[in-house]
Amino acid sequence: MRARSSANKPSDTKLAGLFLDMLAAEQGAGPNTLDAYRRDLTDFSEFLGRSGHTFADAETQTLRDYLADLDTRGFKSTSVARRLSAMRHLYRFLLNERIRSEDPAAILSGPKRGRGLPKVLSIADVDRMLRRAKELSEAEDASPAKRLRALRLYCLLEVLYATGLRVSELVALPRTAAKRDARMIVVRGKGNKERLVPLNEASRQAMADYLSATEAAKTEKKKDSLAASKWLFPSFGESGHLTRQHFARDLKELAVASGLQARLVSPHVLRHAFASHLLHNGADLRIVQTLLGHTDISTTQIYTHVVEERLKSLVRDLHPLAEK
Repeated sequence: MRARSSANKPSDTKLAGLFLDMLAAEQGAGPNTLDAYRRDLTDFSEFLGRSGHTFADAETQTLRDYLADLDTRGFKSTSVARRLSAMRHLYRFLLNERIRSEDPAAILSGPKRGRGLPKVLSIADVDRMLRRAKELSEAEDASPAKRLRALRLYCLLEVLYATGLRVSELVALPRTAAKRDARMIVVRGKGNKERLVPLNEASRQAMADYLSATEAAKTEKKKDSLAASKWLFPSFGESGHLTRQHFARDLKELAVASGLQARLVSPHVLRHAFASHLLHNGADLRIVQTLLGHTDISTTQIYTHVVEERLKSLVRDLHPLAEK
């Protein structure tokens, strides 16, 4: 089948609509993803319109001009790369649908993006959060419900920092993970792969205290149903266990209560802290890779750069002959 003639060119609005429908139907793109594509393609279409072009007839040079225009407007390299990705996806779609006979975005190259270093909390910062969470869990004037939530948060934090679990793995831990004699837990990670992760004494005690509190809450009907759940951190939501979003909100509130900036703290930042602190104290990179559940060691190596940057900073700031 031939590509459609220029006389029958559909509008950019129509093509963008068809493309977004495909993303939603075939790739399961969510509302936020679709909105991002829509904004990027609208901006691209407006640029093409000013030069008398459309999605259906734009050539490679016109696409290069658009990328240059983004740079002139002060867009960061990450934003330019995202716009280029949107264009590439759009033109592959138009090519597959025989709306275009060639892909003008196929040979475009995007800006080089350096891999950013992950945010990492210091050992002192993590210790402050743990101490504050412990204090809240032991507050004598707290209601039973409030104390249970505080115990849950303290347990989540202790286990996360002790194991470096992904937040999705953490909130979905089974109730059996809190066995008093458990020195290791089995974690089901990405690709449904299982791995063994060791627990320290603090995390085991935190789980035991939290589990005891949930057992004591059986007197109320709703809490009784939660106590009977198979999850360690149950909830009434669709998943049956605490959501990642709920834990992230609680963690940010704890960060503020600990004197830290909320924007610097998240479950993933605690996972980073676990890995970088282990490496800083001499742990083998392969061991950290196994604990984190990384398939490729290059993913784990990013944490060595964090340690290197911290050492450079210490030398720069503390060496007596360092330039001021």
